[in-house]
Amino acid sequence: MQVDPRTSVDGSMRGPIGLLEVNDVTKHFSGISALADINLSVQQGEMVGLIGPNGAGKTTLFNCINGSLRPEIGDVYFDGTNISALPIHKRAQLGIGRTFQRLELFAGMTVREHFMVAERRRNGTGRLWKDLLNRSAPTEAESELVNQMLALLELEAEADRPVESLSLGRCRLVEIGRALMVQPRLLLLDEPSSGLDVKETAALAMRLRSVQKLRNLAVLLVEHDVEMVQSLVTRLYVLDFGTVIASGETEYVLGDANVRRAYLGDM
Repeated sequence: MQVDPRTSVDGSMRGPIGLLEVNDVTKHFSGISALADINLSVQQGEMVGLIGPNGAGKTTLFNCINGSLRPEIGDVYFDGTNISALPIHKRAQLGIGRTFQRLELFAGMTVREHFMVAERRRNGTGRLWKDLLNRSAPTEAESELVNQMLALLELEAEADRPVESLSLGRCRLVEIGRALMVQPRLLLLDEPSSGLDVKETAALAMRLRSVQKLRNLAVLLVEHDVEMVQSLVTRLYVLDFGTVIASGETEYVLGDANVRRAYLGDM
């Protein structure tokens, strides 16, 4: 059921057409196939979902896109450029941001400080250890960018609180904000609702939708919460055992019998 986005109306193959293009990516670990011939496309300003059962290869695919892993076969294109050989920091400089399923925030640091460190890392100014030890005063431009992010995510009230004092839902927003501080064109979101209750998940989805539209971001969303996926994405890819078993419009894919068996547990 997968439709290759590179296929023209006449059936011929075109070159890379999306902001992100994953072409025939294959990855093995100890001879075991983790990904097999993966094709995926995300357009500028589009939010696309990536779902599948645990162990399906979603995180491995994310790692191949952001440069943490190199596939044995296939290529990753970003804005028409083959980035398959680029390291993580070079891909980030081009405009690829990422969050992780497991929160990676610094205890003892405030929300504002997390955003400031991210901004300085983007610019390559100062030393990270100076930022962590609060020995480097922010510039007016840096403060303005941080304040804009606090307002965008409605985190002004928590700006000067240490992250460990926040709810998990607010911590998720901090992690997303930190990723947004590098001004990505493509944001890879890995299970942003993990650990959240229904109310927190709904609030997060609303904020993500708003930010994505305001910034015209391309987003690739890995998520287990089907309701959240349905509320956010227009297209969907489903992985199972390292292969794409379905892709297309969200409602159509979720109604497919193979998807329901593999992911939703229907018989």
